[in-house]
Amino acid sequence: MSGAPAGEPVEDAAALAGVPDSFQRLWTPHRMAYIQAGPQVLRDECPFCAAPRKSDADGLIVARGETAYVLLNLFPYNSGHLLVCPYRHIATYDQATPEEVAEIGELTQQGMRVLRQVSRCDGFNLGMNQGAVAGAGVDEHLHQHIVPRWASDANFFPIIARTKALPQLLGEVREAVSAAWPAR
Repeated sequence: MSGAPAGEPVEDAAALAGVPDSFQRLWTPHRMAYIQAGPQVLRDECPFCAAPRKSDADGLIVARGETAYVLLNLFPYNSGHLLVCPYRHIATYDQATPEEVAEIGELTQQGMRVLRQVSRCDGFNLGMNQGAVAGAGVDEHLHQHIVPRWASDANFFPIIARTKALPQLLGEVREAVSAAWPAR
């Protein structure tokens, strides 16, 4: 049973636009602005230097400290993926002052507490990729990743379907996390 009306030819998927492969497609047209800008966008202005000059909502900022701040990752691995950044434009952890190191640590701990409360996550991946060779997308500005994880997030989607499902929009996540963040 083809599903086509009687007498109408059924199109072979191999003849359609594109080359069939094992990947499913999850359309994300909002990323086109980033893709079209290319790496030049990061050379023109560091996104982690620009974010604090924006409103919290526009910069995806959930909390501001004295020497560092917390924002949502624009291209998250999971819903609630936070980044902790010093305001100062430094590339590696060993360039941070003792005050920056302390506040990055405090904000990381608080981010974990808030995410556990807001999203009921079961664990976290924490990390800093320092340098392009180490996987840093923005290698010229230090940032710590806080990626919430759930026991149930190791499902078939990323493994079999090669697709990552993000159940909340960034604006919704930012509102929930910033509302739960304790006042300083």
